[in-house]
Amino acid sequence: MKKLGMTVALLSLSAGAYAQQDPNLKVGLAVDQQLSAVLEVNNQYRFTLGNQGAAFDYIAKRGSFNNPDVPFDWYVGVGGWAEWDDDFGARVPLGLDWQINQNLNVYGQVHPELQLHDDTELQLGAALGVTYRF
Repeated sequence: MKKLGMTVALLSLSAGAYAQQDPNLKVGLAVDQQLSAVLEVNNQYRFTLGNQGAAFDYIAKRGSFNNPDVPFDWYVGVGGWAEWDDDFGARVPLGLDWQINQNLNVYGQVHPELQLHDDTELQLGAALGVTYRF
């Protein structure tokens, strides 16, 4: 448990140092690891810290639909998650982004998960969040 806490703290500090160099920083709230705080850097790295645990997603590919009537963009990523009860695993977020205005963004995703603690098990998770760009 202490190792997990130290890892999350180091990742948060690293993200904060990187975000000071890059003006594309988003912060917000999500329902991911229960109620969670979200930090997104450079539209590519998403850190989530919540009541149930922590998660990190690397958004590998983004795209848009070729229809002007569809206000959403899509994304695919890879990531990992860990719960405070020592459960952990890998996940693949598949999501939709909705840019409400220049600074406000809403996203939703489903993420197939591979639990790696104790026994290997496939699961399906989901997240819904709102971020604000500074």
